[in-house]
Amino acid sequence: MMSGGCGESTRSKDCGESTEAKASTRCCGAGEGNSHSESALPPCCAASPDEKKEADSIIDLPGFVRSQFRIAQMDCPTEERLIRDKLSSLASVGALEFNLLQRVLTVFHVPDGVDDIVAAIQSLDFTPEPLTDNARPLTPVPHQPLWPLVLAGLSAIGAEIAHFFALTNDWVVAALALVAIASCGLGTYKKGWIALKNRNLNINALMSIAVTGALLIGQWPEAAMVMVLFVIAELIEAKSIDRARHAIRKLLDLSPQQATVKSADGHWHTQDIRHIAMGSQVRVRPGERIALDGVIQDGQSSVNQAPITGESLPVDKTVGDAVYAGSLNEAGSFIYTTTAAADGTLLARIIHAVESAQGARAPTQRFVDQFAKVYTPVVFALALAVAVVPPLFSSGIWLEWIYRALVLLVVACPCALVISTPVTIVSGLAAAARQGILVKGGAFLEAGRHLRYLALDKTGTLTEGRPKQTDSIILSDEPNDFEVVAASLANRSDHPVSHAIASAFSGQFVKVEHFRALNGRGVAGSVAGHSYHLGNHRLIEELGLCSPELEVQLKGLEQQGKSVVLLTNEHKVLALFAVADTLRATSREAIQQLHELGVKTLMLSGDNQYTAQAIADGAGIDEVKSELLPEDKLAVIAALSGEHDKVGMVGDGINDAPALARADIGFAMGISGTDTAIETADVTLMDDDLRKIPRFIALSKQTATVLQQNIALAIGIKVVFLGLALVGQATLWMAVFADMGASLIVVANGLRMLEAPTERG
Repeated sequence: MMSGGCGESTRSKDCGESTEAKASTRCCGAGEGNSHSESALPPCCAASPDEKKEADSIIDLPGFVRSQFRIAQMDCPTEERLIRDKLSSLASVGALEFNLLQRVLTVFHVPDGVDDIVAAIQSLDFTPEPLTDNARPLTPVPHQPLWPLVLAGLSAIGAEIAHFFALTNDWVVAALALVAIASCGLGTYKKGWIALKNRNLNINALMSIAVTGALLIGQWPEAAMVMVLFVIAELIEAKSIDRARHAIRKLLDLSPQQATVKSADGHWHTQDIRHIAMGSQVRVRPGERIALDGVIQDGQSSVNQAPITGESLPVDKTVGDAVYAGSLNEAGSFIYTTTAAADGTLLARIIHAVESAQGARAPTQRFVDQFAKVYTPVVFALALAVAVVPPLFSSGIWLEWIYRALVLLVVACPCALVISTPVTIVSGLAAAARQGILVKGGAFLEAGRHLRYLALDKTGTLTEGRPKQTDSIILSDEPNDFEVVAASLANRSDHPVSHAIASAFSGQFVKVEHFRALNGRGVAGSVAGHSYHLGNHRLIEELGLCSPELEVQLKGLEQQGKSVVLLTNEHKVLALFAVADTLRATSREAIQQLHELGVKTLMLSGDNQYTAQAIADGAGIDEVKSELLPEDKLAVIAALSGEHDKVGMVGDGINDAPALARADIGFAMGISGTDTAIETADVTLMDDDLRKIPRFIALSKQTATVLQQNIALAIGIKVVFLGLALVGQATLWMAVFADMGASLIVVANGLRMLEAPTERG
């Protein structure tokens, strides 16, 4: 009940690591600031033989260090596959992690392997930029001039017109086509050659082969137009993907780069936020954005913190209230004391978590990647067979079947299929973050729709977590001031019930020696040479100090929905203190929405049965389990996981961390939650509003729908045009439109997630 910790670390659901280890694995690639950092990884998380050189949501491998590079040319899975194949051949590389939206590559390697890695990336004609800055602003990609593409387009159109109307000799048509291809297609040819050298059949390689083949069989105008259309489509696709990239950049832009700080001599001056230390005093005027996290020391205002917590209305703030970087001060002016440096604000942690989540492959993306790896070589072999077999065995026309094979090659590229998944997932993650729901990976976003059972902690989750002392009863006639002793012991604990007892005491605390937390039971310590325990009913039972008379007294208070804490010495109970908590205003509505979605609810509490049942009845919870220790909560979640498809856990305290780690999806309260709970959880509710869980489930369902639509569109279009190509009814033009058109459609469909509504359903 009043535990100072969660006891011994427990094994998590992922691969048996401790709760603390799991927390760190969720944030790899978050940008700790050192591009060559080193830490331990449980052996069970090392890359398997089948997935060697891949790091999806993992951290440093034992004996390896981590380096991060921004690669401006790394825009889509085409470049990722090239880099992955190239670096996988290096013995010095242990694992790789790709963040395509931020163009960041994370490499886990032996300490002296950086030079080989850089050389390998450069051999692909990419420019790796080592990252050392914690903030890691996006590096703008230089804009390529458009005049070569315009020249290519005019030349290709000229070649088509000249060929169609036979206005000139064939050599003029060929010359115009070559000008078009040289103006815009040399980059594609260069990328295609690099891909072929590395035995990679990506879109650039396939397009280079197709255009070259068209030239060799005399299809000059079509070869030119295909290359121009391909380059235009690539340009449009890149612009579309930039929309998802901008969603993260907008988060970066929320925090101002400077703030007004009070110096040691009492004067106010403007200073770069990176140089503002914790504990500094910062002044905020009306209309300004708050630069750093802090606590208001003087003044009051109305603050719009929607970008951080997702709250739709401004929140009134006064002395003692917390404020967050990126929030907008609307009305008044105030002075606050900073509680975090620029790289440690809640906004910075959100950005780091979203960036990290982008690098983690969702299950659908894993399937698509594996499918594409097999699909492309199979279709390439089919195209080769189409070009050779019919002319050999059926006296077909060689040029006709070669043309069909070239069309097949262009249609074959799985770009639309591969790019659709990450764009959709990242758009969904960004949409969730804008609603105040921080999801730590696409796997959890996908899994949310399968949630069937949700367990919730009571104190600080369903309730406000700020209980107040209602009763103080001294049971001993000894002369000692037991209220002082109880308050002094409670003051050393971090449990909300302890805070209520300590806050109700208006005198001076006394010194407590040999203080220790009793996991899930209370605390103990010595005051003036005497040993005391301050704990719950369970502790009194274990100490053998309970009596029938005391049971009656406890039952009366507990039936009122109050939690009772008792002070004992080694021989008897000296005093009891009753504390009451209040249900959060949004809890009942959230539980009702979960029931409408078919999710059953269970409340887990260390409190007594009567108090727990009273809160559960008020919230509309289906089931209640009370008087639980942290290990009991863990056992309940483990049992539920064996009975139901997907089980979630919501908590806010250190003692909830084992259960959060064991659940299929762990939800943490973002404001009242401890760092341990937030780091261990898979989803964080930034404003402690449980109604965000039904919204998360709705967003998960919408994400799954868009993913299914994209996969169906990508595969369906491919199947139709593959059939048309085999029967000779498709042209190279149609093939380009089919391939790049499908890519544009699925990207645009995935970007709809950025505008995902907050309502359920």
